[in-house]
Amino acid sequence: MAAVIFSVQNGSFSYKKRGRPGKEVLRDVTFSAGSGELVAILGPNGAGKTTLLRCMMGFLPWQGGGSFLDGDNIRRLPVRHLWRRMAYVPQARGLASGSTVFEMVLLGRSSRFSLLSQPGRADKEAASKALADLGISHLADRLCSQLSGGELQMVLIARALAAEPELLILDEPESNLDFKNQLIILDTLSRLTAGGLCCIFNTHYPAHALQRAHKAFLLGRDGNWTFGETQAVITEQNLADAFGVATIIGEIETPHHIVRDVLPLEVIDDGGPTWGVALEAAPEEKKEDDSMETRIAIIGIIVEDRAAAEQINELLHGYSDYVVGRMGMPYEKKKLSIISVIVDAPEDVISSLSGKLGMVRGISVKTTYSKK
Repeated sequence: MAAVIFSVQNGSFSYKKRGRPGKEVLRDVTFSAGSGELVAILGPNGAGKTTLLRCMMGFLPWQGGGSFLDGDNIRRLPVRHLWRRMAYVPQARGLASGSTVFEMVLLGRSSRFSLLSQPGRADKEAASKALADLGISHLADRLCSQLSGGELQMVLIARALAAEPELLILDEPESNLDFKNQLIILDTLSRLTAGGLCCIFNTHYPAHALQRAHKAFLLGRDGNWTFGETQAVITEQNLADAFGVATIIGEIETPHHIVRDVLPLEVIDDGGPTWGVALEAAPEEKKEDDSMETRIAIIGIIVEDRAAAEQINELLHGYSDYVVGRMGMPYEKKKLSIISVIVDAPEDVISSLSGKLGMVRGISVKTTYSKK
């Protein structure tokens, strides 16, 4: 799969009222996403998340700035060429269709054959592969109207994947689903990005962004926004500014990982935003301030999938300024490896590294901190 860089640069949009520009919804929006990255867009109702998606894809015209694919403004790209590289997954709710699942997924190939031609063998094979990749081949002959919400959402993702895109954009894919189906959708997005796909999704759940996304775009009221590494964007202060809700971001220990979660506490008064720009750098790119308090931590990693080793090495290399020591050993009896990494860093940097490692498939991660 070819590398892709999608970006929005200085995007601005306002809905017209009686022929005149109305209240500005999006102001100088700037962010980017690359191959293998999962980017979450979140914010309160009415902030403009769906409008942002529609502008990103060219459904609504930016009134300033633009959307770019590998540096090319998408409005200057041939439509069929654009939709061979980019695919969209709408919300599953309210979608009624008398088509079978296979027919619905085959529609994802429409950008690859003309209106007057019939799907060919390659198109049918791509549709079958998309169903198989998502584990829903058994649904192929079912009518879409007979599916559950979770099943239909997976079918819509399969339809998008049948186009063999490099960029996948999803509108609230996990909304209105139960816990199990939410987890299936999130696991699917993590697996797709691990395979090199670039995914951008709208969500109502800050915890989903915190646990899964590599980057986050937090859209607040009055056009204010923040974009950057998820751990730096999804903070208690930023959530208070965007949603007007006091939250606690805590860590829950599971048998395999330390999972970060967001707990809403109470509605707070609107004190006005204290943010609104792209963050300058990820924690690993910042030089340590001598005045910053650091902690010693040991990150224990059990690697069950040796294909994950390269991702682990890349992540640790990005934080090399903080790594004090590292030790690894194979355990052939169980066909796995055990790695211990000692870091000396500010707590938010340690948390960021732990969070990123926790997103790598095929490993288990635990972090133990020294006493302050």
